[in-house]
Amino acid sequence: MKLLNSKTYLNLAKAYAGETQARTRYEFIEYGARMQGLKALADLIQKVTMNEFNHARMLYSFIQTADTGIIANIDIASGYPFKEKWNLLDNLKLAAEDETEEEKRIYPEYGKIAKQEGFDDIEGLFDNLVQVESCHRKLFTQLYEQMRDGTMYKKPKSVKWKCGDCGFEHEGKEAFAECPLCHAKQGVFLLKINDE
Repeated sequence: MKLLNSKTYLNLAKAYAGETQARTRYEFIEYGARMQGLKALADLIQKVTMNEFNHARMLYSFIQTADTGIIANIDIASGYPFKEKWNLLDNLKLAAEDETEEEKRIYPEYGKIAKQEGFDDIEGLFDNLVQVESCHRKLFTQLYEQMRDGTMYKKPKSVKWKCGDCGFEHEGKEAFAECPLCHAKQGVFLLKINDE
């Protein structure tokens, strides 16, 4: 079967649209974190936006292999989330939900269809995306829970805190409100994320 005539071709286009939209939604979240002085949080989310860019790039690359000419338009109908508003806490929770949908339902189904249609390399792409979306879900969930519970910069046990601007380190249950070396605000201290 030719990719151009397959369901996998349409699934690649849907996934590409979804990844580009996710990137933009996460840029909104990153912007909100920066506006609240949470530079370390914004920097972390910015890394996820770059992940989404690269997911879209890989999907786009596969789409381009379907035809040696110019692909003028791919007519797709699909649902995409528009849940996020301008509340940082809520948006972290909603981002985790969006990643769950891709991880548990969408990409496994797209991978199964690619395999049935004989596109093993594209099945592998969707399998790899599932793994990354799982990591994104866990990250957004942790960030949401830490912000909700007030534990982003306060921990029950002593940990090492590092200023993201100047590198000053100290150990304690809470990050300084202001770095004693460069006077950066607490939001630049690097966040503690569990690698589960």
